[in-house]
Amino acid sequence: MSWTRRAGSSVQPSDRAPGLLLGEDVKIGEGVRFGAYVVVHAGTVIGDGCDVQDGAILGKPPKLARHSSAPREQPRPLALGAGTVVCARAIVFAGAEVCEGAILGDQCYVRERAQIGARTVIGRGSAVDNDVVVGARVRVQTDVYLTAFSVLEDDVFVGPGACTTNDDTMSRHGPEYALRGATLRRACRVGGGAVLCPGVEVGEEAFVGAGAVVTRDVPA
Repeated sequence: MSWTRRAGSSVQPSDRAPGLLLGEDVKIGEGVRFGAYVVVHAGTVIGDGCDVQDGAILGKPPKLARHSSAPREQPRPLALGAGTVVCARAIVFAGAEVCEGAILGDQCYVRERAQIGARTVIGRGSAVDNDVVVGARVRVQTDVYLTAFSVLEDDVFVGPGACTTNDDTMSRHGPEYALRGATLRRACRVGGGAVLCPGVEVGEEAFVGAGAVVTRDVPA
């Protein structure tokens, strides 16, 4: 038996793990481990030694609202580098790229065209929006929101509950308006509960305290 999705792709049961559903043309490397009730959508590439835990969804096709300003082109298949860990009930969209040794925590959410660098950790329940670039060895703690078009360079730390924003108009803008996420330069640190307003840049090795509301650039 197979199930057909709205986008036209189908998934079929696999005997590799209890409740595992695999789409067409999925590529699975050596030594990959699946938990129970994982869904892997069409075309997804899973590198050697990955660990995909219970209830994770890989390669989910994006579904945009009619008024969304996100690009609408068909994303490439999801690619997971060797040794990636996708924890329980995490959702990773088609078009995302996750480099080797990264860890995506329980219930985290990684959207299309997001890039996650090698050995980076995305904490439990955190959201990485579309077109976000996260470098290597970055540590994003629990319940962080990385808004679309943000950039985090290598070795950045983001504390729990921190939030980035990208739209000063709060969606009262025309189609020509360019969303501007935060830019976090190499090895800077952002404390828990901080809010970064659209377009701000936190300099290399800079420190943002817990609960801060950042409305302008923070120098290195």
